[in-house]
Amino acid sequence: MAYFPVDMPRAEPDFNDSDYWASLGRRELCFQACAQCGLLRHPPGPMCPRCLSTEVKWIEAPASARLFTFTVVHHASHPAVSAQLPYVVALVEFDGMPGVRLVSNLTDVDPKEVRIGMPLALWWDDTGEGQVVPRFRPAATPT
Repeated sequence: MAYFPVDMPRAEPDFNDSDYWASLGRRELCFQACAQCGLLRHPPGPMCPRCLSTEVKWIEAPASARLFTFTVVHHASHPAVSAQLPYVVALVEFDGMPGVRLVSNLTDVDPKEVRIGMPLALWWDDTGEGQVVPRFRPAATPT
C-alpha cells in the first residue's frame, strides 16, 4: 500500500532526471556524480557546477541515512494528502555522500518523536503505474 493515495500527482521525469527515476524503478537510490571530478549532486543536472563537464555517472546511496532537518505538515497542499495529516517532510543525508540531500517523507513515527540527526532506514513506496519513491522510517535501534 502506498504512503500517499494513488490519486496524488506523480513526478514527470525529464531529460536531466530520467536516469534517477529509472534507478528508483529498480529500487536503487542513485545520485548523479561528475565523471570527471567526482562531485556528487542532487537534483541531477546537465553539467557539473565545479568543472563544467557534461559527463556523468550514477552512484548508489546506502540504505541508511540521517535526518538533516524536517517539517511537520499540518495543512494539505493537495486534497489527495489531507487524510495523511500531519505528515513529516524530511531532508535526508547519507554517509559518504557529501553535499547530497534528498527531500522525502519520514514515516512510521509520531511527529513529536522526530529529531534532527536521527538514523533512518530507506523503504520503497510503490505509488502505482510503475513509479517507486524512496521514503524513510526510523532505523531499528540495536538492543
